[in-house]
Amino acid sequence: MVDILDKVKFKKIIHIDMDAFYTSVEQLDDQGLKGKPVVVGGDSERGVIAAASYEARSFGIKSAMSSSLAKKKCVNLIFIKPRFYRYKEISEKVRSIFYKYTNLVEPLSLDEAFLDVTKNKLNLPYASKIALLIRKEIQTDVGLTASAGISINKFTAKVATEINKPNGQKTILPENVGPFLESLPIEKFFGIGKVTSKKMIKLGIMNGYDLKMKSLEFLKKNFGKQGASFFNIVRGIQNSPVNPNRIRKSIGAERTFSRNLSSIQYMLEKLNDISNELEKRIKRFNKRARTITLKIKYNDFSIQTRSKTVDRGFSNKSDFFPIIEQLINKNNIHKPVRLLGISVSNFENWPQNNDRINIQCSFDF
Repeated sequence: MVDILDKVKFKKIIHIDMDAFYTSVEQLDDQGLKGKPVVVGGDSERGVIAAASYEARSFGIKSAMSSSLAKKKCVNLIFIKPRFYRYKEISEKVRSIFYKYTNLVEPLSLDEAFLDVTKNKLNLPYASKIALLIRKEIQTDVGLTASAGISINKFTAKVATEINKPNGQKTILPENVGPFLESLPIEKFFGIGKVTSKKMIKLGIMNGYDLKMKSLEFLKKNFGKQGASFFNIVRGIQNSPVNPNRIRKSIGAERTFSRNLSSIQYMLEKLNDISNELEKRIKRFNKRARTITLKIKYNDFSIQTRSKTVDRGFSNKSDFFPIIEQLINKNNIHKPVRLLGISVSNFENWPQNNDRINIQCSFDF
């Protein structure tokens, strides 16, 4: 990191992540749920946990876990049906606080965002102080807690957020980015999933230091295009700016069924319902897509996808549902199906990538 410190003027990036957002909103609205194991999701045998409170997490319950397994882990578990309109309402209040400090806000979801405060509206010199003020304002005005990570780029800031969760923050100073990433277990690297981390461990890459010791050629050979990204990230190099105009790359809808599906005809009926919902979402975002993808999850949790790209963009169900019929019939469905999903992407009039935009100035944390 010494050569980088000597040559680069750093950005000040904050990653804000609301603590157990969905369940915290439920506990905020119903004080009787405070301190209790709460999950958002369906309580049927085929239900899936969308979010878990910290009290529920203490039992080993986490998002994407089946509801049946969650019940076994905690017999007193409280299930709440999701209220996305309410989560969006709270999310907008939180974002309004962000904009008091900077217009460079890149939402990742309803409950997290990146902020570039290199230049900020209050001319405050320290990003860590801004993060503290934002978190205090969220707690005072909204009634929820948030955690933050502060560093020189989005990757390091996001990783830092996890260190003092919940209701805490962590600053990784420029001179500490190298040692911090070198000591980080490889499975803690943002963007390195279970499959990739297992492969890395087999190759003797246990932490950031091991990753840093591998050559660019080695990483490209073993991880393809991602290899160059891994090579740069572990060295604290990431030039992706905070993009306030972050563009939605896909729109989708899916459904998990209480009973497995075996009949193609029955699947088409369910896909018809999913297509109705998808059409509404496409029109809500005023998009025309050229690629449609069918997702099938089987009863053994294996997933199969099939896509098709057409010459002219579509937004109406009448245009894309015939393609879904083709795709479902092309799939060799040999196992019971528990989930079906449809997504569209490759939108028309897609703006050019602006990853080369950079904001640099003198740096104080």
